[in-house]
Amino acid sequence: MIWIVTVLLLFIIQIATVVVFEFPRPSKAVAWIVILFILPLAGFLFYFFIGKEYKCKSTANESDEKRLEQIKEQLAARCDQNRMEERQVPAVLRQDRIHAMLVRAASIPVTFGNTTAVFAEGNQAFEDILEEISRAKHHVHIEFYIIRDDDLGTRFQQLLIRKVREGVNVRLLYDGIGCHKLNKSYVKRLRDGGVETECFSPPLSSFFSRRLNFRNHRKIVVVDGRTGYFGGLNIGDEYLGKDPEIGFWRDTHYRIEGDAVLWIQYTFLTDWYFVTGKLLSGPEYYPDQAGQGSEWVQMVKSGPDETILELIFTGIVSAKNRIYIESPYFIPEPGILLALKTAALSGVDVRVIMPSKPDYQIVYWASLSYVQELLLAGVRFYCYEKGFIHSKVIIADDLAISGSANMDVRSFCGQFELGAVFYDGKVINRLVADFYGDLKVSKEIVREEFIGRPKLQKCKEAFARLLSPLF
Repeated sequence: MIWIVTVLLLFIIQIATVVVFEFPRPSKAVAWIVILFILPLAGFLFYFFIGKEYKCKSTANESDEKRLEQIKEQLAARCDQNRMEERQVPAVLRQDRIHAMLVRAASIPVTFGNTTAVFAEGNQAFEDILEEISRAKHHVHIEFYIIRDDDLGTRFQQLLIRKVREGVNVRLLYDGIGCHKLNKSYVKRLRDGGVETECFSPPLSSFFSRRLNFRNHRKIVVVDGRTGYFGGLNIGDEYLGKDPEIGFWRDTHYRIEGDAVLWIQYTFLTDWYFVTGKLLSGPEYYPDQAGQGSEWVQMVKSGPDETILELIFTGIVSAKNRIYIESPYFIPEPGILLALKTAALSGVDVRVIMPSKPDYQIVYWASLSYVQELLLAGVRFYCYEKGFIHSKVIIADDLAISGSANMDVRSFCGQFELGAVFYDGKVINRLVADFYGDLKVSKEIVREEFIGRPKLQKCKEAFARLLSPLF
């Protein structure tokens, strides 16, 4: 009898601990309590090591902290000087309330004088990236969540080693969890070839520091501080559509030139400092930009310590005519869910494209659990059937938010991401055209048919939704 009371007491203590630490995030608390019911002791150990809220503990000394802040202020001042007069500002930025919300929701200012190229699939994007790297004169900075030791990974490896031999400084950051399958020999060949290669939060050390759940999901390439790349693509053959199970890989990636590149560089060098303790801040890393473009772009650097959630919410609630969303994972935070329902009920054309072939089944079930209530509100859903859609795009009237962040809680609050808000009509029109192209190879979810799906499927979705705050 005593041991039963002891077990119950320990179980109550576990639940109380979760409630105390997660009370500001009730949905997350419910998810962990479900896990505790399924795995009472193991679940609590799991929570102890990966459920910890992120605390921004800077490794910078006081002088470096000041220098980082000075760099940020100097870059912001340069961007302000390069802006055109007020009459040429995009219409959305002339709306004082929306402009103020967008500016406050992102720590990086809006930049002018940019030129953006949009890539809708991997082949064109990677060929462009590799060609640009081959022309590098001073430095190449690369940061990816996933790098594979396959044909594409080998091409990158060989080119980076070659550039080092030509006297170019090459630095590469990869995520410890995203690259957990990457062979040590691959990294060794890079280092032996002179490439400065570092791991962001190695699995073992981040496990014991209880930061295993906070990953660097950014995808960055910066060449000579003048050309930047970001978006949804990682380095691997599957991103070229060579995975026989997944097939065609649909993604959205960007090449950009102009003042926005300064902030892509700033993001990489901040991450580099976080990992290595080396602060690189010379003018060669932040050169004057040609500024021959005319596009307005606001880079968005987000993470557990600076969420992207408010920015996405602002974009959605500001829309009056259309909201188009593409995401491989659709697990909206409660505020985003309410904003989408409200927009649809008020007559805004809200459409969402999701994969028809899931790569993670439980995440897919969680995504489907949100479909019915949004369908009833008037949101239209489509399943992409040409292959796997990995594109991460939100179009709200005449602005678009896109980059590495998915429409899920992990991207909102648990991962380091990099994206952009685009205000230029040419870029928006291209993204809208790509969206309509994706609609042609997608099947719309019919409300009546979806509501009548089997009860077992509904149970799977309900269970997955309970756990969805942890995905």
